[in-house]
Amino acid sequence: MLLTTVVSDKLISNLKSGVIKDYLEKVLPDVLSFFWCVILALIIFFVGKKVIKWIVGLIEKGMNRRRLETGVVQFVRSLLLIVLYIALGLVIFNLFGIATSSIAAAVATLGLTAGLSLQGALSNFAGGVLILLLHPFVVGDYIIEDGHKNEGTVKEISIFYTKLATVDNKIVVIPNGALANSSLTNVTKSNTRLMDLVFSISYESDIKTAKDVLYKLAESESRRIDNTEVKVFVKELADSAVILGLRFTVKTDEYWPVRFDILEKAKYDLETAGVVIAYNQLDVHIDNK
Repeated sequence: MLLTTVVSDKLISNLKSGVIKDYLEKVLPDVLSFFWCVILALIIFFVGKKVIKWIVGLIEKGMNRRRLETGVVQFVRSLLLIVLYIALGLVIFNLFGIATSSIAAAVATLGLTAGLSLQGALSNFAGGVLILLLHPFVVGDYIIEDGHKNEGTVKEISIFYTKLATVDNKIVVIPNGALANSSLTNVTKSNTRLMDLVFSISYESDIKTAKDVLYKLAESESRRIDNTEVKVFVKELADSAVILGLRFTVKTDEYWPVRFDILEKAKYDLETAGVVIAYNQLDVHIDNK
């Protein structure tokens, strides 16, 4: 009871002497200043976000008017967004009294550690730059990564990763560093592609008849590029079959439809001509003795 009375008397004494009033007068301006800084920071963020979107869109339209490659446009767009958002962050930090020089000093101090931890990211960034400079592929090409056998159509080249769309429409994300530092196959780099097919016929079948069937089949293919040679030849005398080769040139975007059609038609035409298509089989002879 005595302690409560003492506390009450002290509080009344502080109120009369204006201690709390003085404290509020000292603290309140700082609180209000911080509050307005937060409001201003939010306004700057949302306005800056709109400005960044406008700037990036403007530059992107300019690059498209110059008909730059889609991969270059995507790469520059990603890089520009990162740089502009960092600049926006520095402006907001300055509102709260955090000097840009202080941030730069902190970044410099942590530079070595960040460099070691982000080694892979820096390698991917450098790989993206090399891809854009050397043009081993562009957006829209069908590529096969020889290392892990990932393949698909290039949909996007960003600053760190390249995205491929597979035949069944899955998205494969591959680091740019891996693509820049390993071999890959660009299937669609050329506008034309050689159709290279093989057919196995039995040794009892007539080779000339089979070659004539395949030659006529290729000659009658309307999607074969005009004035290109059709080649039919004996490729190999295998253990249980004669291997015939068929080659002609088609447009790259028509390669797979033509291949599927030729294989199907060849099966029927060879059988109609009396040519036996060979397949692996095992003959067992039993000696009664």
